[in-house]
Amino acid sequence: MIAEIITIGDEILIGQIVDTNSAYISKKLNSIGVEVGQITSIKDTKEHITQTLNDVSGRAHIVIITGGLGPTNDDLTKKTLCEYFNDSYVVNEKVLSHVEKLFEKYVDTPISQLNRDQALIPSKAIALNNEYGTAPGMWFDENNVVYISLPGVPYEMKALLDNEVLPRLQQKFERPHIVHKTILTYGLGESAIAEKIESWETALPNHIKLAYLPSLGRVRLRLSARGSEREFLENSIESEIEKLQHIIGDIIKGFEGEETLEEQIAQKFVEHKKTLVTAESCTGGEVASRFTSYPGASQYFKGSIVTYATSSKNDVLGISTELIDKFSVVSEEVTLQMALKARKLFKADIAIATTGNAGPTKGDSDAELGTVYIALVSEKEEKVYQFNFGNKREKVIEKAVIKAQEILLSYFS
Repeated sequence: MIAEIITIGDEILIGQIVDTNSAYISKKLNSIGVEVGQITSIKDTKEHITQTLNDVSGRAHIVIITGGLGPTNDDLTKKTLCEYFNDSYVVNEKVLSHVEKLFEKYVDTPISQLNRDQALIPSKAIALNNEYGTAPGMWFDENNVVYISLPGVPYEMKALLDNEVLPRLQQKFERPHIVHKTILTYGLGESAIAEKIESWETALPNHIKLAYLPSLGRVRLRLSARGSEREFLENSIESEIEKLQHIIGDIIKGFEGEETLEEQIAQKFVEHKKTLVTAESCTGGEVASRFTSYPGASQYFKGSIVTYATSSKNDVLGISTELIDKFSVVSEEVTLQMALKARKLFKADIAIATTGNAGPTKGDSDAELGTVYIALVSEKEEKVYQFNFGNKREKVIEKAVIKAQEILLSYFS
């Protein structure tokens, strides 16, 4: 069962907005056993829409289109679909009533004929109720292909997909089961992992596929299985993960869709009744931000201090000028003092500190670009780790944040 997704809108093509709709649709389709074969973004013109429909019609069983359903003249999807299927408009009274009620309840300006025309639907289409907007979704069933047109506004599209589209697809089509499980690893690069698990990967059964999904500071390993019996697929994947634990269990930190790394660390702090403070330089508060983005962080997170400039390390944290002059701001000694001073200042159980040269210039230190020091201080230990994360600023900062989290999680191991 193959689906294709078409996103319509110049705003996507010129980079004004990011197409998040396709990712959401793909994930939801996959969850019901529908495989996405291709995603295409096109201009909102009759020619582009028509040509793309011609292209996908011979490849896909399901075509989902987002965008171009607004009331203005530059929204051409509905008009083009009506012409494409040699159809004509009819007034859908249910949609018209819905549009009028939306204006009556939420809109101060009077309803216009353009707004009422949202209720004009091609006669061959089934109107799909758009709870949050005036443009209904449309469902066409033509030549053994289902075409579904949805608004481009993400929250409108999501509600329509979840409440209208997915139930209809599940009722219409028999689908295989597709099961994914994604393993989160930290501490080794893609090629190093591949070398370690080569024999295991080679021995995977035919119905299970492995994909490497590397990103800064971590590698995700996605196991995918498809077939007619879901329980068999799930058990097969779990069996392979158990084998994998014996090979690289030391770098497996969880599974995507379960707790994030931040949530795992938070659970450890709460469970052990410990508190945390961060002192940050090169990471600019990003380590703290990862924790405070989750509710309940106040149970364990006492605060953060960002001493980005050299002077602030002296003025705010009280690190001596002599120490900074002797070792430089990017050094084991200064990083350790940052953690010690922050822990004392916030009366926290554990402090973690970061300093480094993220680039593009060396700043106040002679340390090589990409050099990062991370210190962890608690009542029972004082440790400083040195890394080199390369010469791209964004990469250095992201890797430093993730490594700081790894160090915190390992503290409780």
